[in-house]
Amino acid sequence: MKVVRNIIEIDDEKCDGCGNCVPSCAEGAIQIVDGKARVIADKYCDGLGACLGECPQGALKIVEREAEDFDEAAVHELLKQQAGTKEAAPAEPHAASKGCPSAALKTFSTSPCDCANQPKIQEAGGSSALGHWPVQIRLVPANAPFLKNADLLIAADCAPVAYPSFHKDFLAGKAVMIGCPKFDDAQGYVDKLTRVFKESGIKSITAVIMEVPCCAGLPAIIKKALENSGMDIPFSQVTVSARGEILS
Repeated sequence: MKVVRNIIEIDDEKCDGCGNCVPSCAEGAIQIVDGKARVIADKYCDGLGACLGECPQGALKIVEREAEDFDEAAVHELLKQQAGTKEAAPAEPHAASKGCPSAALKTFSTSPCDCANQPKIQEAGGSSALGHWPVQIRLVPANAPFLKNADLLIAADCAPVAYPSFHKDFLAGKAVMIGCPKFDDAQGYVDKLTRVFKESGIKSITAVIMEVPCCAGLPAIIKKALENSGMDIPFSQVTVSARGEILS
């Protein structure tokens, strides 16, 4: 039955298919189809808009139009299909989905036994210290489970390339988010980090940036997000030269 109600509308022109909105839709209504986010059927969308804040391009909005009524039973069946089991419960907003592979959440064990079986990073003199996926600021959901009560490393995405012991010296024991304040949406970063700081109980923040001027924007973004969140979280900054030396 069709009714006039709120529902999500996605602008094809603005959508770049990043997939950020997919894990934030608890009903599984949004999927990536042919490189674009789509509401796969009106009946799966409750129109509440939990996905809106995850779109860096502003491609999602709530509109009021005639649409098939929201069907909670159909949503439950859809979630069971997506989970691949008949006994699956309704997914949480951060649940992995069938959408953009880059946005699928993964957590890796970093225990000593498991690390012994990881590929060695010869330059860093040790194992990979990465404990989760994704790592891009734009792709990490603000409510990702690996952010809960974490020591957070926020790095310019050039820093791991320049600094050979990045995993050993900076990443070990931390959750990480990386990005480029020059090429990405700075306000989108502020909004995402504000939510992370407010919702995830972050214990500390370390920023690793490059000596180039454009990298100075990253600490400014972090400070603005801290201000917006109202949270008092210890914050430190490390600057790396283009030749991989720590300058400060």
